Amino acid sequence: MLAVAVAALMMHTLPVAAQASKGKVLIVMSGGHILTLADGKAYATGYYLNEVAVPLQALVDAGYTPVFANPNGDTPSMDASSNVDKFFGGDANKRMKALRFLDSFAGLHHPRLLSSIVGHTQDYVAVFVPGGHAPMIDLVKDKNLGLILRDFHKNGRPTALICHGPMGLLSTLPETDKYNKELVAGHFSALGKLAHDFPYAGYKIAVFSKPEEKMIETPQLGGPAPYYNDEALAAAGLKVENNKPWQPKVVQDRELITGQQPFSDHAFADALIAKIAASRR
Repeated sequence: MLAVAVAALMMHTLPVAAQASKGKVLIVMSGGHILTLADGKAYATGYYLNEVAVPLQALVDAGYTPVFANPNGDTPSMDASSNVDKFFGGDANKRMKALRFLDSFAGLHHPRLLSSIVGHTQDYVAVFVPGGHAPMIDLVKDKNLGLILRDFHKNGRPTALICHGPMGLLSTLPETDKYNKELVAGHFSALGKLAHDFPYAGYKIAVFSKPEEKMIETPQLGGPAPYYNDEALAAAGLKVENNKPWQPKVVQDRELITGQQPFSDHAFADALIAKIAASRR
């Protein structure tokens, strides 16, 4: 009887961390730190706090295990502009909780190499790419990310990107380096030919908009953006369906889930959890 009682007690006190995971979700972080603006100035950037923390909390609460990866395996930086209360409903306690939550993940500080994920994407139930301007630095042209996303696309598995994160979709272009070079140079007339065999051509998306970018260029970036995300993605064949500036917007098209900007975080997280659950039925 004592053994039965002890066993019952252990079942009721088993920590959540020890419970079986529903599966692994690949969290693709940028390793970019400095974005070169159109006028040559530098903007220190990284990931946006709430764009990582809110979906990540939802994933963990739903029973999924996050696995962080980035191009070089180095610690990603946080964009200081995101460490403000307005992205947490004006609640400083929620912001501090998000900081502590992210800091608790050793994998965020020591992410895996994206190259180590190539050929093993079947181990993950979904892939998630947060924003901040950093993806414009490296993920936009990272060939390993391109291989990973192409595999998720081929198998129709949930692929979620928010704010500037959708720029990572351009990594799937066969000539992604050339596309990025012409994009930064402002040669939009050359982009159409370089967008051949784009697996996401015709997909509907939301992404950080040109009006929103222009609003933050002077007070935040300190200069003009190198290009505008919505224009860059539309030139590759994506159909941008954004909301008014700073209004939440999430678009779902087949396996793809995209969010417009930081204020789309909760709706984006809900859509991702629902999509993963639906894909596993």
